[in-house]
This record gives sequence, C-alpha cells and structure tokens, in this order.
Amino acid sequence: MSHSHSHEGAGAGHSHDPVQAALDHGHTHEILDGPGSYMGREMPIIEGRNWEERAYTVGIGGPVGSGKTALMLALFLALREKYNLAAVTNDIFTREDAEFLTSQKALPASRIRAVETGACPHTAIRDDVTANLAALEDLQREFHADILLIESGGDNLAANYSRELADFIVYVIDVSGGDKIPRKGGPGITQSDLLVVNKTDLAEIIGADLDVMERDARKMREGGPTIFAQVKGGRGSIILLTSYSVGGRLVVLRRSVAPSGPVATADLAKLA
Repeated sequence: MSHSHSHEGAGAGHSHDPVQAALDHGHTHEILDGPGSYMGREMPIIEGRNWEERAYTVGIGGPVGSGKTALMLALFLALREKYNLAAVTNDIFTREDAEFLTSQKALPASRIRAVETGACPHTAIRDDVTANLAALEDLQREFHADILLIESGGDNLAANYSRELADFIVYVIDVSGGDKIPRKGGPGITQSDLLVVNKTDLAEIIGADLDVMERDARKMREGGPTIFAQVKGGRGSIILLTSYSVGGRLVVLRRSVAPSGPVATADLAKLA
C-alpha cells in the first residue's frame, strides 16, 4: 500500500510506491532480482562496432576508496609508452580524480575528461550512459586513441557498467571492508571481467582472511579471474596486465587500432 508522509528533517513528503519513488528520485533504475553470474554476464559489443568512433574501452568500478584511481594511474604508467591513451573520470560533484591524475602526470591534462554525475554515479555508467559516452567519443575524435579508460564514481556493490560503455570491466574492492565483501556479491563482483582485491597489506590489521576472500570470490564468480593486489605498492598491476592479455582482450584490441599498429601516447615528454 502506498502512503505519503514527511520525515524529520526531510522536508516534503514522499511515496513508498516504487513508481512514484522513481519519479521522486529523478530517474528509474534497472530492476535487479539477483547479482547475475560470471558465466551469464553480458559480453562486449564487438561485431559492427565503429572503432574510429570509440576505441576499446576499459571500465574500472568499485566502492569509494577501494583504489580505482590508483589503479588508473598504474595502468597509465604501464601502458602509455606503448598505446595511445585517453580517459574519463566520474565524480559526484567535483573533478577530484581527474585533478589527481593530472597532478601525478599520468597523461597530458587534455587527455583526461571529468564527468560530474550528481548523487547517483551508478546511473551514469549503467542506466543513462549519455554523458560518459559523449566524453569518450569526444576524446576519440580528438586523439584517435588505441585504448580508452573510464573510472566510475565510488558507489555500492550494486553498481556495474553497461556494455554500451565498457568492453572490459575491472571491479576493485579492498580488504578494509572485511573478508565478507566477496560473498556479499553484487553485479560488479559477479559479472566483471576481472575482480581486483586491493590493499592486501591491510589484511592483518583489519583481521581479514585472504584465503576466505579467495574462496568466496571463486565461488561467487564461478571461477572467473580474481587478482589480489597492492596497487599503490605496485604489486598486482603486472599480473592484471597479463590476465588482460591472456584473456584474449588484446586480440580484440588490435581491431580497434590503426592498421600500422598501436602508437605511444603523444606529448609524454612534456610531463617530465
């Protein structure tokens, strides 16, 4: 039964009717009746793709503070001399992550675009990808990238990328939330192409059991790849790149670069 009332400090009344709640919220969400599965996940939209419109796109998602931006930085440093890169970051009301990557000289500032998503960052990567897609396509027109990267705003475990936006999805969690996180599931954990469990160096301090996390991740992901890493310390990044190659993604990537092959990101010398 639907009813409308005010809560202390909340101002106007609201309805508990789901349709009205969606309207009050400003947009609707995909209804999920479960976290989905690794084997049953949506696959990248490859056939018929116009790679000149948008290059092969790697989406990095995960909760606030899990290490998404640190992973973006590590990937830029590892790939920029071999591939022509550009990136989009998402923040709720700031440009914090884009500014951090620029300050760390990850890429020339012109190659990093910030999208302010508002209070629902999950919507910008799943339900309405318009702003992010436009930013990626703008970068592609300007720089003719070999690989595009996009970082979601920090969100809860229910957030995951639409395949309209990301060809390869990396989901980052960390041990600070405890060893229960993998078994809590959520589309990012179960359906990402690669799960990264970050900040393993904190496990003893937190009291998290990495063996339990590995067991639960294997179960929840039906054996899909999971990497345990200390991204800031440089541990795990090379394994991540190896998994990316072995998984056959670079074979697909080759279809999105110029016939002459990938080229280094331009203007790196200016970052020195």
